[in-house]
Amino acid sequence: QVQLVESGGGLVQPGGSLRVSCAGSGFPLDYYAVGWFRQAPGKEREFVASISRNGTKTEYARSAKGRFTVSRDNAKNTMYLQMNRLKPEDTAVYYCTPVVPPSDPFGSWGRGTQVTVSS
Repeated sequence: QVQLVESGGGLVQPGGSLRVSCAGSGFPLDYYAVGWFRQAPGKEREFVASISRNGTKTEYARSAKGRFTVSRDNAKNTMYLQMNRLKPEDTAVYYCTPVVPPSDPFGSWGRGTQVTVSS
């Protein structure tokens, strides 16, 4: 079973930065293109960003473009989402999962990591 574990969330002030991580558990992460998704209270889960297996192709939602950067380190079996110039509307639980590029998720969802943007 493909299992990914998210970490690195927290509380950050508007305009601040945060990096969340996604680690593969028990399998080589480079088998898959991987995406980040988020779900805010009362809203549906939405696509944020994705990265190809070898990291050469990335895709971003309009809300993330120019502020967020997705990357991966296959040697560490880990993917990252660097978030800059954070806004209160970025507050959500962030999830990672394998995707059919660019943004079609498959596999099970993990627990996610909470990101809260507030002063």
